[in-house]
Amino acid sequence: MRLIEEPNFDVAQLAHIEIFSPKPEETVDFFTRLLGMSVTARSGQSVYLRAYEETYHHSLKVTESKEAGLGHAAWRTISPQALQRRVEAVKATGLGRGWIEGDLGHGAAYQFTTPDGHAMELLYDVEYYQCKENEKTKLLNRATKRPDRGVPVRRLDHINLMTSNAATNTDFMLNALGFRLREGIEDNGNLIGSWMSVSNLVHEIAFMPEPNQQKGKLHHLCYWYGVPQNLYDVADLFRENDVFVEVPPNKHGISQALCMYVYEPGGNRVELFGDAGYLILDPAWKPVIWDMKDVPGNGDTWIGTAFPESWWVRGTPVTVPEIAKS
Repeated sequence: MRLIEEPNFDVAQLAHIEIFSPKPEETVDFFTRLLGMSVTARSGQSVYLRAYEETYHHSLKVTESKEAGLGHAAWRTISPQALQRRVEAVKATGLGRGWIEGDLGHGAAYQFTTPDGHAMELLYDVEYYQCKENEKTKLLNRATKRPDRGVPVRRLDHINLMTSNAATNTDFMLNALGFRLREGIEDNGNLIGSWMSVSNLVHEIAFMPEPNQQKGKLHHLCYWYGVPQNLYDVADLFRENDVFVEVPPNKHGISQALCMYVYEPGGNRVELFGDAGYLILDPAWKPVIWDMKDVPGNGDTWIGTAFPESWWVRGTPVTVPEIAKS
């Protein structure tokens, strides 16, 4: 794998994601009523939402579509100059699509794809959420008060994308966008999974293999609690509301994060983080590489039940027979 000799820090964070849903109102209800998120705008076939500790206009865009899946992922740079530098780097790969004027909540953005065709964009100008009077909190360092519904998530954490070739897509994120490889999985010396970040988090994006070499699929999006007990609280709420829990509260070996997985009504998998796992503060961090034979029972689940087959093979849009939900 080709790594950048001198890392750049032009990309600052995962700003927002768009998901497609064939049941948009039910999807929005899931995120608002059960996960405590708020609707900030509606436009055309799309609804924009944010979590209560997020400062931007939105972190999630739900767009009506025939199939579930990823609309796009948006990355914010550290400055307008950094945006231009990363745009030029993406253009050099041949994967750029061009500029758009913007969308609700942000200004001009440069659109591109990963080698596998996942839609993404780079941007800098964002709109900060304007707090309503009844949302104001006495905590000056919190954007809005904690919602009084569901078990409210606090912020967007990461996305996980399925890919036909993890190594090719990982190299693109490292070399064109400046991500750092934090953990990886190899099988017979070939990289088949990766966890990357631009911050001290273990990952803001991960790639995992798609078993039938299908391109452009979403494995999951993840929101963060920071309080492990919240996973058990929301798991109880899901059971009461007939939401399918694919993986009950558990702990990953890779990332060491406390987690759980459910499906929102449109069919997309949602992960919830009970904490951040570990943080990476070492600027000379060396990637932790697992051998695939050691992953089941160690890397995937460290403390908890074994992950079902559906977790390994199902992404959205669903292009292979869905594993029974049981």
